[in-house]
Amino acid sequence: MRRVGLALVSTVAVLVLLLGYKTTSRQIGTPAAAQSAPRSTAASSGTSGGSGTSGAQKVTGPVVQTRWGPVQVRVSMRNGRLTDVEAVQFPNGNPRDQEINSVALPLLRSAALNAQSAQIDMVSGATVTSEGYLQSLQAALDQAHVS
Repeated sequence: MRRVGLALVSTVAVLVLLLGYKTTSRQIGTPAAAQSAPRSTAASSGTSGGSGTSGAQKVTGPVVQTRWGPVQVRVSMRNGRLTDVEAVQFPNGNPRDQEINSVALPLLRSAALNAQSAQIDMVSGATVTSEGYLQSLQAALDQAHVS
Protein backbone atom coordinates (compact mmCIF):
# COMPACT_ATOMS: atom_id res chain seq x y z
CA MET A 1 0.00 0.00 0.00
CA ARG A 2 2.85 2.31 0.79
CA ARG A 3 4.38 1.76 -2.69
CA VAL A 4 1.11 2.63 -4.39
CA GLY A 5 0.89 5.89 -2.46
CA LEU A 6 4.49 6.78 -3.32
CA ALA A 7 3.91 5.99 -7.00
CA LEU A 8 0.75 8.10 -7.04
CA VAL A 9 2.45 11.09 -5.39
CA SER A 10 5.42 10.79 -7.78
CA THR A 11 3.14 10.66 -10.81
CA VAL A 12 1.19 13.73 -9.69
CA ALA A 13 4.45 15.62 -9.03
CA VAL A 14 5.80 14.80 -12.49
CA LEU A 15 2.53 15.85 -14.16
CA VAL A 16 2.52 19.16 -12.28
CA LEU A 17 6.10 19.84 -13.38
CA LEU A 18 5.39 18.94 -17.01
CA LEU A 19 2.22 21.00 -17.23
CA GLY A 20 3.90 23.98 -15.58
CA TYR A 21 6.87 24.00 -18.01
CA LYS A 22 6.93 27.14 -20.14
CA THR A 23 7.99 26.65 -23.74
CA THR A 24 9.64 29.39 -25.77
CA SER A 25 7.40 32.16 -26.93
CA ARG A 26 7.80 33.53 -30.39
CA GLN A 27 7.29 37.04 -31.58
CA ILE A 28 4.25 37.14 -33.82
CA GLY A 29 4.61 40.67 -35.14
CA THR A 30 7.61 42.07 -36.98
CA PRO A 31 9.34 45.32 -36.17
CA ALA A 32 8.16 48.36 -38.11
CA ALA A 33 11.54 48.75 -39.80
CA ALA A 34 11.43 45.18 -41.04
CA GLN A 35 7.91 45.58 -42.40
CA SER A 36 8.89 48.58 -44.47
CA ALA A 37 11.80 46.79 -46.15
CA PRO A 38 11.34 46.64 -49.91
CA ARG A 39 10.70 43.27 -51.47
CA SER A 40 12.96 43.84 -54.43
CA THR A 41 15.56 46.49 -54.98
CA ALA A 42 17.57 46.07 -58.13
CA ALA A 43 19.97 48.96 -58.46
CA SER A 44 22.17 48.06 -61.38
CA SER A 45 25.25 50.17 -61.86
CA GLY A 46 26.17 48.52 -65.15
CA THR A 47 24.52 47.20 -68.26
CA SER A 48 22.76 43.91 -68.68
CA GLY A 49 24.51 41.29 -70.77
CA GLY A 50 22.91 38.37 -72.56
CA SER A 51 24.10 35.75 -70.07
CA GLY A 52 23.39 37.62 -66.87
CA THR A 53 23.65 40.97 -65.18
CA SER A 54 26.88 42.91 -65.17
CA GLY A 55 27.64 45.71 -62.75
CA ALA A 56 26.43 45.71 -59.17
CA GLN A 57 22.95 45.11 -57.88
CA LYS A 58 21.15 44.24 -54.67
CA VAL A 59 18.02 42.12 -54.71
CA THR A 60 15.87 41.46 -51.67
CA GLY A 61 14.07 38.13 -51.62
CA PRO A 62 10.52 37.73 -50.40
CA VAL A 63 9.62 37.37 -46.74
CA VAL A 64 9.17 33.68 -46.01
CA GLN A 65 6.87 33.03 -43.05
CA THR A 66 8.19 30.16 -40.95
CA ARG A 67 6.91 28.52 -37.80
CA TRP A 68 9.27 30.64 -35.69
CA GLY A 69 8.96 33.92 -37.58
CA PRO A 70 9.72 35.63 -40.89
CA VAL A 71 12.96 35.06 -42.80
CA GLN A 72 14.18 37.33 -45.60
CA VAL A 73 17.54 37.76 -47.31
CA ARG A 74 19.13 40.37 -49.57
CA VAL A 75 21.78 39.37 -52.08
CA SER A 76 24.49 41.54 -53.58
CA MET A 77 25.62 40.67 -57.08
CA ARG A 78 28.50 41.95 -59.18
CA ASN A 79 29.06 40.84 -62.76
CA GLY A 80 26.73 37.87 -62.28
CA ARG A 81 28.51 36.64 -59.15
CA LEU A 82 27.09 36.47 -55.64
CA THR A 83 29.22 38.81 -53.51
CA ASP A 84 27.18 39.02 -50.30
CA VAL A 85 24.10 37.61 -48.59
CA GLU A 86 22.50 39.54 -45.75
CA ALA A 87 19.72 38.26 -43.51
CA VAL A 88 17.23 41.15 -43.44
CA GLN A 89 14.66 39.41 -41.22
CA PHE A 90 15.02 36.31 -39.10
CA PRO A 91 13.49 34.91 -35.90
CA ASN A 92 15.02 36.75 -32.93
CA GLY A 93 12.12 37.19 -30.52
CA ASN A 94 13.72 35.27 -27.66
CA PRO A 95 17.18 34.29 -26.42
CA ARG A 96 16.97 30.79 -27.91
CA ASP A 97 16.20 32.15 -31.41
CA GLN A 98 19.06 34.63 -31.04
CA GLU A 99 21.45 31.87 -29.97
CA ILE A 100 20.48 29.55 -32.82
CA ASN A 101 20.60 32.22 -35.51
CA SER A 102 23.88 33.72 -34.31
CA VAL A 103 25.43 30.41 -35.38
CA ALA A 104 23.19 29.41 -38.29
CA LEU A 105 23.08 32.64 -40.31
CA PRO A 106 26.87 33.02 -40.75
CA LEU A 107 27.08 29.34 -41.77
CA LEU A 108 24.29 29.75 -44.33
CA ARG A 109 25.87 32.95 -45.70
CA SER A 110 29.29 31.33 -46.06
CA ALA A 111 27.86 28.24 -47.75
CA ALA A 112 25.84 30.33 -50.22
CA LEU A 113 28.87 32.47 -51.12
CA ASN A 114 31.02 29.37 -51.61
CA ALA A 115 28.39 27.59 -53.71
CA GLN A 116 27.34 30.76 -55.57
CA SER A 117 23.78 29.43 -55.35
CA ALA A 118 21.00 28.38 -53.00
CA GLN A 119 21.93 24.72 -53.46
CA ILE A 120 23.44 24.37 -49.98
CA ASP A 121 22.91 22.18 -46.94
CA MET A 122 20.67 23.29 -44.10
CA VAL A 123 22.14 23.93 -40.67
CA SER A 124 21.41 21.21 -38.14
CA GLY A 125 19.40 22.62 -35.24
CA ALA A 126 18.15 25.51 -37.36
CA THR A 127 16.10 23.62 -39.90
CA VAL A 128 13.12 25.97 -39.96
CA THR A 129 15.27 29.08 -40.35
CA SER A 130 17.40 27.30 -42.97
CA GLU A 131 14.33 26.42 -45.04
CA GLY A 132 13.09 30.01 -44.99
CA TYR A 133 16.57 31.34 -45.74
CA LEU A 134 17.00 29.04 -48.74
CA GLN A 135 13.55 29.91 -50.15
CA SER A 136 14.16 33.66 -49.88
CA LEU A 137 17.71 33.26 -51.25
CA GLN A 138 16.55 31.24 -54.26
CA ALA A 139 13.82 33.79 -55.04
CA ALA A 140 16.32 36.66 -54.81
CA LEU A 141 18.73 34.83 -57.11
CA ASP A 142 15.89 34.13 -59.54
CA GLN A 143 15.03 37.85 -59.56
CA ALA A 144 18.69 38.61 -60.29
CA HIS A 145 18.55 35.99 -63.11
CA VAL A 146 21.08 33.68 -61.49
CA SER A 147 20.29 30.17 -60.30
